[in-house]
Amino acid sequence: MKDIEKIINGVRTDFPILNSSVYGKPLIYLDNAATTYMPIPVVSSIAGYYSSSHSNVHRGTHYLCENATLLVEKIRKNVAGFIGARRESEIIFTSGTTHSINMAARSFCESFLSEGDNIIVSGMEHHSNFIPWQMMCAQYGAELRIIPITKYGDLNMEAFGRLLNGRTKLVAVTAVSNVLGTVNPVREIADMAHCMKAKVLVDGAQAMRHCVMDVRKMDCDMFCFSGHKMIGPTGIGVLYIRHELLDTMRPSEFGGGMVDAVMDQSVSFAEAPYRFEAGTPNIAGIIGLGAAVDYLMSIGIENIAEIEAALLSETERLLRDIEEVELLGEPQRRSGVISFNLQWIPPCDTASLLDRLGIVVRSGNHCAQPLMKRMHVPGTVRVSPAFYNTFEEIELFAEGIKKILDIAGTGNEKYRADSRGN
Repeated sequence: MKDIEKIINGVRTDFPILNSSVYGKPLIYLDNAATTYMPIPVVSSIAGYYSSSHSNVHRGTHYLCENATLLVEKIRKNVAGFIGARRESEIIFTSGTTHSINMAARSFCESFLSEGDNIIVSGMEHHSNFIPWQMMCAQYGAELRIIPITKYGDLNMEAFGRLLNGRTKLVAVTAVSNVLGTVNPVREIADMAHCMKAKVLVDGAQAMRHCVMDVRKMDCDMFCFSGHKMIGPTGIGVLYIRHELLDTMRPSEFGGGMVDAVMDQSVSFAEAPYRFEAGTPNIAGIIGLGAAVDYLMSIGIENIAEIEAALLSETERLLRDIEEVELLGEPQRRSGVISFNLQWIPPCDTASLLDRLGIVVRSGNHCAQPLMKRMHVPGTVRVSPAFYNTFEEIELFAEGIKKILDIAGTGNEKYRADSRGN
């Protein structure tokens, strides 16, 4: 524990925003599943680009352009290594996970999906990995099949096996649930899907800080994530497409930079990955992402995973000690997040009252309405620590929950009645 606390105390100085106040209270930021804070090296990399080397890429022969292009391509190579891709050409820069999945859905389905086929998603997907496939199935006359979840919040793998057949073209599943924290068996899913010659897309948005994500070990065909979930800037993400599949997929967005030759009535596209990157990319975002990868690797993903697992375990222990707390799900493996409700206080009220104490969490359906219906709740409070949070902050969070219960609980029957809608 002392080694963990030493690392936490060492990195906190790189995140000056953690010294902020909310309503006059020291900030305790526990909404990292929504977005993480950026350390000074990441912010500095973006500021340095804009202040001393700002230029477009891939579109000129002047010094600044060539330097910016070299930097972007170096980062592409580093990102490929970060996720275990064989080639940097398998790395496509997007605006985020949502953009990545929509791009993959349009390109993949145009090439492979036909009437009567089916696509499988899980019952715990974020809307970003649910709606695009729903829309593609409706467009092509295919069937959307949904892997059920157990009462504990794990995927029902036996049911998944029954859903797979020779008409399954793709399985799209999250690596880690953004609501339950369930760690899904993506390699097992990939093995089962590939036996039916189906392709596999893994949404890694919620997993990137919590464990090493290696696309070769997962054996997935597509993989995506966002910079802002892993101490990088917003507006930048990555779509990995396995080389063999990449060459069979047509781009779904068109414009400058992704073409080889344009004639009046026809066009030939550039080689991958450039044919999937229409228009000017988010160059500053790419540079920030590169700095975020460097920062994470300097600490070590294994170390970060150990820290965050310890923080989450302590969070769960303290919440279980509070009688009025109802945890959502009890998966075999949990990572990153815990969702809960207080027995008679709406989640939005819990989050608002915590906010008044300087404690930032999230409430609502977390862009996972199908999951909420399956778990029979309208919404939850979600707490998600990161490696720059402290055990003291986790304790203060638990104390904050107890204060809310004291304020709105004992001796305040009117609040109880109002919360029941009476």
